[in-house]
Amino acid sequence: MNKFIYLHGFTSRPQSSKAQFFKQCFEQRGWHLEIPDLNQNDFYHLTLTRQIQQVEALLPDSPVTLIGSSFGGLTALWLAERQAQIERLVLLAPALNFLNRCATLMGESQFAQWRLQGKFAFEHYGYQRQEFLSYNFIEDLQQYLDADLQRRIPTLILHGKKDDVVPIENSRNFAKHRSEVELIEFDSDHFLNVHTALWKATETFCQW
Repeated sequence: MNKFIYLHGFTSRPQSSKAQFFKQCFEQRGWHLEIPDLNQNDFYHLTLTRQIQQVEALLPDSPVTLIGSSFGGLTALWLAERQAQIERLVLLAPALNFLNRCATLMGESQFAQWRLQGKFAFEHYGYQRQEFLSYNFIEDLQQYLDADLQRRIPTLILHGKKDDVVPIENSRNFAKHRSEVELIEFDSDHFLNVHTALWKATETFCQW
């Protein structure tokens, strides 16, 4: 039996609307969708490496399908690069080119402030409050280059054309020369509040 794991996004949590919608859809089919809390009650020390290691500990030897949202999508890509039992990916606005995007979204002065002070307060949408994050997040991220993502497995990318957090061009460029990647674009922003359409696309892709 295929194992299904949903990886939520940066400053999100398992109780997000998309995560819970997918969970309900899986339950209606009699399947279990595991949604680990990637915050681990310690957002300050969050890194991509920590997320990868956390999910690796959950993986069985049998086939796995990962559904990843935003930074969870980037995590899913790196997990698939390392773990052969991951056979399929569904990525919701995956945070490709995330290192450069962080600097752009924050602006030069705030990004420099984060580096100098060693921490920065982000609006955590899952907790509905500000949470500090260590600059080690950036230092860790520097070792992960999108160009090193080489494994070819069936992948569905669902991305909003109005996304101003992770530009859709990132997904278009990623899919352009990868025949195993299917990109579906929606008239939506980064939040992808088109849940039913997301699920229908996922069903079709996974041939359920």
